[in-house]
Amino acid sequence: MIDPRAAIDPQAELDEGVSVGPFAVIGAGVQIGAGTEIGPHAVIKGPTRIGRDNRIFQFASVGEDPQDMKYAGEVTYLEIGDRNTIREFATVHRGTRQDHGVTRIGDDNLLMAYTHVAHDCRIGNHVIMANAASLGGHVQVDDWAILGGFTTVHQFCRIGAHSFCGMGSSITKDLPPYVLVGGSPTKPRGINSEGLQRRGFSEDSIAALKRAYRRIYLSGVSLAEATREVRAMSGDFDALKPLADFLEQEGRSILR
Repeated sequence: MIDPRAAIDPQAELDEGVSVGPFAVIGAGVQIGAGTEIGPHAVIKGPTRIGRDNRIFQFASVGEDPQDMKYAGEVTYLEIGDRNTIREFATVHRGTRQDHGVTRIGDDNLLMAYTHVAHDCRIGNHVIMANAASLGGHVQVDDWAILGGFTTVHQFCRIGAHSFCGMGSSITKDLPPYVLVGGSPTKPRGINSEGLQRRGFSEDSIAALKRAYRRIYLSGVSLAEATREVRAMSGDFDALKPLADFLEQEGRSILR
């Protein structure tokens, strides 16, 4: 399961069933769970903890030092959950002391070729980052979000659950849950109805989300007023509660 040409530090911990391809480099402080596959020429630097049944393809760089001028060699971490796929030439960096010191990736995510996850990012579950999508530092991406190819996300932004960024989107403010954005300049284009249907959202819930979208983006009322209205509507539709919660949190304001 481990190619003899791979370079594995004696202080790395690999569970049974881990496979490592030729010329892969695994450093000290790396922990890899059972069933994970490391492709040829991949580089994994610690401290990094990787869960079970992940696939890391050739030439990926995982757990490298953060690209932050304030970083001075202190110990920081990367944590990756289970069943993730990290494709060719993807880069995932550890956290910094200026945040919580940890970059976290959840379960069942797909990071396609040339994607970048910067220091201190937090990615939930079932997220898709298409080719060359890039996250600046301290970005939060919630469950089921999809970032189209070449999407760029400014540091400290939040990407809400079930949102969809079209190819080449430039995200400089928070993107609420369920919202679809695209174009140049990037603007809201409605609710991600297709994705919600595929995930089993009812027609009534999707209709309620569309009404909430119209209040936020098309009514002309202030964001504070729209947020209060969405919160009031959420009493009848559970799907609106994550949207109301997101709007009530402090952030970089929302993309409007």
